[in-house]
Amino acid sequence: MTSGIGLTVAMQAMNALDQLQPVDGMGPVGEVRLVPDPSTFRVLPYALHTGAMVVDHLQLNGDPAPVCQRTFLKRMEERLAERGERLEVAFENEFSLATRVDEAYVPIDSGLCFSTISATAAQDYVDDLTAALDEQAVGLEQYYSELGHGQHEISTPHAPALRAADDQLITRETIRGVAAQHGLLASLAPKPWPENAGNGCHIHFSLWDADTDVNRFHDPAAPDRLSAEARSFIAGVLRHLPGLCGLTAPSFNSYHRIVPQYWAGAFVCWGHDNREAPVRVPSVFWGMEEASTNAELKAADASSNPHLAVGGLIAAGLDGLERELEPPEPVEVDPATIDEDERARRGIVRLPATQAEALDALEADEVLTAALGPVMAGSYLAVRRSAWAAYSAGVEAFEQQGHFSQY
Repeated sequence: MTSGIGLTVAMQAMNALDQLQPVDGMGPVGEVRLVPDPSTFRVLPYALHTGAMVVDHLQLNGDPAPVCQRTFLKRMEERLAERGERLEVAFENEFSLATRVDEAYVPIDSGLCFSTISATAAQDYVDDLTAALDEQAVGLEQYYSELGHGQHEISTPHAPALRAADDQLITRETIRGVAAQHGLLASLAPKPWPENAGNGCHIHFSLWDADTDVNRFHDPAAPDRLSAEARSFIAGVLRHLPGLCGLTAPSFNSYHRIVPQYWAGAFVCWGHDNREAPVRVPSVFWGMEEASTNAELKAADASSNPHLAVGGLIAAGLDGLERELEPPEPVEVDPATIDEDERARRGIVRLPATQAEALDALEADEVLTAALGPVMAGSYLAVRRSAWAAYSAGVEAFEQQGHFSQY
């Protein structure tokens, strides 16, 4: 716990297929240290005699390693703190429960959306999942069975960005670990079955005073209760959204989910309660108007590293704040139903349609790559592009196996 655990520098150039990529300085020579943060310690309810902590990557001299994703998010938090602000973040995880039958993944039920039949089919699992999250001090705000066969969704409470990202790691591991206890497979893959609904990991976010409970996104005098700061932050997210997708929806499988008219947000736009907009502003709750003012990023899934996803979100939003950007007019209809020429006039362009396009957009985004730093940006792009090369050359079964089991 004091000195960490030695790890080869090559691991940050290893892709999801355990293939080492040729990245400068990330070969067989050299080490970093994985140093745990004791404040993140949990006893794992689903793994006998086991505890876990989240770690930082440190260089041998004790400085943060340039590839440390958690340090990247800390840097972004520090930039917000210089403005006297913090970002509160909450995650909505969709996931699929399945059994393995003759090498095939089979959903545990075929119920309808929000079906009590589907909820009942998973009742024992959900009871244990809820208890396991509670034991690890991760709250559960909402649970229900979702649209897809075997699909469920849980929402966890908002927290400051770093803690929310740490808890997201714990949540994902718990979803899968409790499923294994029940002889089930849980996958958060963006598109677990080609013919079934996709799994998103929506990110809710709002700016707050650094040291108080004042929500800077909230303006009671505004018709939609969104403050000028909220609008500028959202404008920054929209400005950088194509490149941001390279961090929030970074896998090959992600782009089978982000398609028009599948409620995943496939066009660059925002709207009020518009589930076809990648940035949605939800209606506030009665009696909790200030506390519930937030925005939701729908173009995100759990194949992302939450520290990179949230750090990138902050970098994009900060650009909007610092430049006092104003978002375009909100889109209050399905953008796919707007005439193509009208969409072009209003700047409602298509988000990347493939992993390769998203990574190209990320590489071209100077704000996001500068925030990541050259070492992290270079290794990240190399690793993700190698996955694109492997999966685009493979067959559908290869893609499903790789993503279903990995995520």
